[in-house]
Amino acid sequence: MRPILMKGHERPLTFLKYNREGDLLFSCAKDHNPTVWFADNGERLGTYRGHNGAVWTCDVSRDSSRLITGSADQTVKLWNVKTGSVLFTFQLDSTCRSVEFSVGDKLAVVTTDHFIELPSAIHVKRIATDPDEQSGESVLTIKGPVGRINRAVWGPLNKTIISGGEDSVLRIWDAETGKLLKESDEKTGHTKGITSLVKSVDGSHFITGSLDKSAKLWDIRTLSLLKTYVSERPVNAVAMSPLLDHIVLGGGQDAVNVTLTDHRAGKFEAKFYDKILQEEIGGVKGHFGPINALAFNPDGKSFASGGEDGYVRLHHFDADYFHIKI
Repeated sequence: MRPILMKGHERPLTFLKYNREGDLLFSCAKDHNPTVWFADNGERLGTYRGHNGAVWTCDVSRDSSRLITGSADQTVKLWNVKTGSVLFTFQLDSTCRSVEFSVGDKLAVVTTDHFIELPSAIHVKRIATDPDEQSGESVLTIKGPVGRINRAVWGPLNKTIISGGEDSVLRIWDAETGKLLKESDEKTGHTKGITSLVKSVDGSHFITGSLDKSAKLWDIRTLSLLKTYVSERPVNAVAMSPLLDHIVLGGGQDAVNVTLTDHRAGKFEAKFYDKILQEEIGGVKGHFGPINALAFNPDGKSFASGGEDGYVRLHHFDADYFHIKI
């Protein structure tokens, strides 16, 4: 599997997102400029200029016409994907870590970090069809738990919001009232901060990655634990194949600690696991630093990883991959 190396960012990658058709790949990094690439050959299409801080997250609308990005500059921006122009800027009161369009693209869930007196929060914003009618108000604001919320996503039919973050607890909130409906319990839950959270294609379950060196698979409605995948290093990013029962985990220790230990201990590879059997089936090496972002193409035939080294690596699977036997 020869990777395509995409060099368009000058700082570490933070997030990757394919559009629904799988022909475009959006990347976010700490260098302020979200970028869009052709997903088949890795050619850079353009950058979105306007943020003044690290861009932590993005999502793209179902018809690939609009991009939403969240940044450390305390704004969330809506962009026209084709022209790169900013359609609207939401002013927040602290760093935005996570954004996601609802099914139907009429709403977006946005999370903000705690900042001095302000607690972390989950905001629901209405997304207008006409940019001229867009307003910055939140339809709902949920006061979050102590510590950062790293990821918040919509539950089935936009009725709930699922969040996870530094306090290692998963929570399900009512998307209309903001009431807390469920929490993951200490026995089955993560023991350290949750770094990533990705839903399955059908929206029935989701996977979380954590600094406790594991990833876990959960039922999206009941929050019951289905599977656990154990790694030897902190997990920064997770992705789920839409085609096969495969999970991929990425991570590595913090760049700060790499030099203090044996250089091989960093082990910056994307590791594949069988989703059902929970066993490791292979790994893809190549990054020179921890992997911070992973995404599967919606067709399941390729995946992308983004690292602390500033590179996006695009891997198209060989034919053998589709016949892996355990």
